Amino acid sequence: MAAPIFFGLQFLCFAFAIIQTSADLPGTWELLVPNAGIASMHTAVTPFNTVVLLDRANIGLSNLSLPNGECRDDPFEEDLKHDCSAHSAVLDLNTNGIRPLEILTDTWCSSGQFLPNGTLLQSGGNDDGNRKFRMFTPCEAASFCDWVELQNVELSQGRWYATNQILPDGSIIIIGGISVSSVEYFPPRSSGAVDFQFLVESRDNQTDNLYPYVHLLPQGNLFIFANNQSVLYDYDNNVIVKKFPILEGGPRNYPSAGSSAMLALESNYSTATIVICGGAQYGAYNNQSVNTPAQGSCGRIVATDPNPIWEMEEMPFVRIMGDMVMLPTGDVLIINGAQAGSQGYGLATNPCLNPVLYQHDQPEGSRFMTLTPSSIPRLYHSTANLLPDGRVLLAGSNTHYYYTFGVDFPTELRIEAFSPEYLTANNANLRPAVVNTPTTVKYGQLYNVSVTVPTPLTGIVEVNFASAPYNTHSFSQGQRLVKLVVTSVVPNVNGQYMIACTAPPNGIVAPPGYYMMFVVNQGVPSVASWVQLTS
Repeated sequence: MAAPIFFGLQFLCFAFAIIQTSADLPGTWELLVPNAGIASMHTAVTPFNTVVLLDRANIGLSNLSLPNGECRDDPFEEDLKHDCSAHSAVLDLNTNGIRPLEILTDTWCSSGQFLPNGTLLQSGGNDDGNRKFRMFTPCEAASFCDWVELQNVELSQGRWYATNQILPDGSIIIIGGISVSSVEYFPPRSSGAVDFQFLVESRDNQTDNLYPYVHLLPQGNLFIFANNQSVLYDYDNNVIVKKFPILEGGPRNYPSAGSSAMLALESNYSTATIVICGGAQYGAYNNQSVNTPAQGSCGRIVATDPNPIWEMEEMPFVRIMGDMVMLPTGDVLIINGAQAGSQGYGLATNPCLNPVLYQHDQPEGSRFMTLTPSSIPRLYHSTANLLPDGRVLLAGSNTHYYYTFGVDFPTELRIEAFSPEYLTANNANLRPAVVNTPTTVKYGQLYNVSVTVPTPLTGIVEVNFASAPYNTHSFSQGQRLVKLVVTSVVPNVNGQYMIACTAPPNGIVAPPGYYMMFVVNQGVPSVASWVQLTS
């Protein structure tokens, strides 16, 4: 009897949230693309204000054709040996137009990360893509650029469900994957890495350690989390420096994934706080139980403390497959996902339509704010990415092996955007506009940003660097927000203000590459300018 009562209460809470929305829940939604042709399983925003959309390549036909009658022929493909449909595309944020791209080998549950020059490196996958590296060098939306598969370098082991993280020197470390407990690098190098046994340990064949959460800490080591365990890894010396306490509340990684984010790095950059929220109940995946309620707990740990402990709190909604998106303000948006079941095709129900805002600087017990719900369920294989204008892009959701329509949770080809409350008309008078800024800055460089703003600047002004992560399977690989040191804000000519700030000190705090630079006035961000951070 407990289960019906629980779901009755869940339904009442959900219904109340919908009713409350018509009153005043914060945030607004808009449909950007009614039919993108593909369901984006992997999504990344480029410095050209375009978005790379990527699905698996061995799923049969998508709803988007390759251009000029092109087709992909693969005699080893089980589902479709002659395939004239696209499994990747690029979205132009200025026009919301879709241009198909060609991907040759399977990218199912692969990983990715941007290199310092802005090229997207994509690694691994399934079948013929298991050991492949692919590159997409973005270009202006009106130009032509496409995927290139590397021929002379491959992964030493098959990487399926792995995580990529850019390092301070601009190289990429690749961690985890099915039955893989070691690490490797791009460009390739001899790692001699310690054996991460907890990345392959399983309980009753439910691993819960795929797509590990990886964060580069400002001291240079990696925080690596899988299932309910986490370690501090010194990749330079190939040693585990520390084991963190167990995070209670059940498994947190695929196929029971919640999500994770590292809070903004600021001040002297000596403190790094990790937050991990949601997940499935243990056993939901093994038992294929679509109605088992998800977890609602969040753990928060200061990973740089000498004796760190997990601080626990509860979200307003239980959630599996949620995405945690770092906003320009330092708050975290928790969005997408379901309230029951686990990851996998057809294994989740009860969509969690309400986003939640995690207010990072509020006291425990007061951090969560419920936001306006979407009307589109986004369950398995959905994505969420911060855009340069401060909105959040939502794409994908495919709970079926093939593209399937006319069912409860069909393959989702619509792309939408969520606008946080800081973008409301009431805040327009606070929103800065960047007039002038360098397009390239060096570590530790003191530089100026010129802005205009409708009303005089009188409150706190921030200049924040937001990375462009690779989002897939409820985790944004390489996600990072760095708040710069602002030394002065002074009126300039023509109603402008000149903000003096200092670029991040080194690649440990902010790895080299392209960042969205937001000027934030009293919690309201500008449209970002893309800035390349170099040594």
